Amino acid sequence: MQQKPGILITDTFFAVTTYSFDISILEFFGPLISGATVCIASNKTLNDPEKIIQTIEKINPSIIQATPSFYQLLFNAGWKGNKNLKVLCGGDLLSEDLAEQLLKKCGQLWNMYGPTETTIWSSIKQITNKNEASNIGKPIRNTQFYILDTFKKLLPIGASGSLHIAGDGLAKGYFKDSEMTQQKFIPNSFKKGTLFYDTNDVAKWNSNGEVEFLGRNDNQVKIRGYRIELGDIETKLNDLPEIKQAIVVAKKQKNQEAFLVAYIIKENENYDDKNCIVALEEVLPKYMV
Repeated sequence: MQQKPGILITDTFFAVTTYSFDISILEFFGPLISGATVCIASNKTLNDPEKIIQTIEKINPSIIQATPSFYQLLFNAGWKGNKNLKVLCGGDLLSEDLAEQLLKKCGQLWNMYGPTETTIWSSIKQITNKNEASNIGKPIRNTQFYILDTFKKLLPIGASGSLHIAGDGLAKGYFKDSEMTQQKFIPNSFKKGTLFYDTNDVAKWNSNGEVEFLGRNDNQVKIRGYRIELGDIETKLNDLPEIKQAIVVAKKQKNQEAFLVAYIIKENENYDDKNCIVALEEVLPKYMV
């Protein structure tokens, strides 16, 4: 990361990610090992888009790393961008609409991809055209990508399959969950004695040796950087005595920002839909409601 996308001693890195989120590690240690400056945003600042914009204008950072929804929030609040700014964007799908805005208003745009299980990023791509928004580029150093079919066989260029990741970034497994670890961190059939991680993401190689991200292979979605199992929300809704049946889906607004929608069949037509929200907030984290 220090070499590509590049962090120089003259850089000022504006850290906007909470330290409970794995990508914050790059924001703290990338600049520090490079002799660069780190400016850490306070929670008070991050709760107010206008304060974030004021801070950016005050400290004039040269690099910011954040999820797509963070940059969309800034644009929605009137941010004009900064042509001296290198934007690192990851943790969720980059839309063409947002890519176009960032390309017009900022200096550089880098698409970053990597599940938490492969700490931190696994591939990067400098985006120069909005049509490249789904391109997650090539694996970073000491990282290997495999796009496999259902029989764990390698797929050719242009064929979509399940993305598996191997290399030095691989986590040891899930904390106190050996069953899940064995299920997701599986023997690498292409390099004896090593493991790779089954991301459950669908992808394909293009003719330039880069990877095109095509979406999830299961009922999991990402909203504002959080991984969410739609089934977990459906289960809690279906547990409510007033609900006969519930289906939860992820939809996108005009600006491509994802949000959750629940469709319900009520046992009693007089039941107020808003009570669902109240009930869910008691049993689920806020980002899942």
